[in-house]
Amino acid sequence: MPVLRHMSLANGSRLGPYEIIAPIGAGGMGEVYKARDTRLDRIVAIKVGSPQFVSRFEREARAIAR
Repeated sequence: MPVLRHMSLANGSRLGPYEIIAPIGAGGMGEVYKARDTRLDRIVAIKVGSPQFVSRFEREARAIAR
């Protein structure tokens, strides 16, 4: 079982249109939260990356969007 590290977003806080519900996990590349998309009223997973991995996430997102 993975060890959860300190999660930096509090339950109920907002990240754009997303309302944080609960932490899911954390690792070397960032933290993952269960959140609610307030625009579409659906549950999503939000990944908050460590600064050194931001460019990698952007490249992956662009590749997936094609």
